[in-house]
Amino acid sequence: MTDQYTFRNPVDQYRQEGMPEQHQEGPGLASELGPKPDHGEDTYRGSGRLTGRKALVTGADSGIGRATAIAFAREGADVVLNYLPEEQSDAEEVAQLVRDAGRTAVLHPADIAQESAARELVRAAVDELGGLDIVANIAGKQQYVEDLANLTTEQLDETFRTNVYALLWIVQEALPHLLAGSSIINTSSIQAYQPSPGLVDYASTKSAINTMSKALAQQLAPKGIRVNVVAPGPIWTPLQAAGGQPEEALPEFGQQTPLGRAGQPAELAPAYVFLASPESSYVSGETLSVNGGMPTP
Repeated sequence: MTDQYTFRNPVDQYRQEGMPEQHQEGPGLASELGPKPDHGEDTYRGSGRLTGRKALVTGADSGIGRATAIAFAREGADVVLNYLPEEQSDAEEVAQLVRDAGRTAVLHPADIAQESAARELVRAAVDELGGLDIVANIAGKQQYVEDLANLTTEQLDETFRTNVYALLWIVQEALPHLLAGSSIINTSSIQAYQPSPGLVDYASTKSAINTMSKALAQQLAPKGIRVNVVAPGPIWTPLQAAGGQPEEALPEFGQQTPLGRAGQPAELAPAYVFLASPESSYVSGETLSVNGGMPTP
């Protein structure tokens, strides 16, 4: 069985021909996505890099959050899994994979776009794990709107509340519990640098996340708490099939990258592990792009 350390050609490591047209009602499920994404279920091999750590992962039911939760567990961390109630079936699969790795999995459905729910999520994570030292903010809302005239205030508000406000609420609530050596990892996007015309609201939130994280990194560095960002490119997740892309664009999804294909969630997990682990001890305020070679500033 191959793993993330196997020497391979990244061009043909995964599907090259784009994705079939399909649609799911939001928020979308990994179990209904075709082809199935690789979250590292059969490929991620841990090496004890996060032994004894206590992690909170938002958006942990599918996509990048799922891959990160699996990787954290296989590296030795206990994990609180956050997701929307509609994603329960996916989340239970992830919880089982975490437990199969010999670690604690805590299921905590909550809509973090609501301030009270976001703050309660952190309090519950601290209570369940007996502390917290990794916060991975991965959950996000993305809905494609071709014409700006059709971008509603409701969608704008929900996108910012999910992607930006929730990040701030979660970090605020977590800070009293984070000791020196803790790590906060936020999630931006290639959209912060190369925004698509139909993702005005989403791209704006991702740019805000980059800037907010750099400011937080400077504020928290004297306390020994590092803040970094992962910026994915086109990654095959339910978000894309649940309105994140026009359905007719999926057959060419990811083919604009220099590697010529969409990325898989499993290809993001090592970036989160690196930024969570002490091996990145001198890295803070940085954005690590994982986008198939698309140039960023």
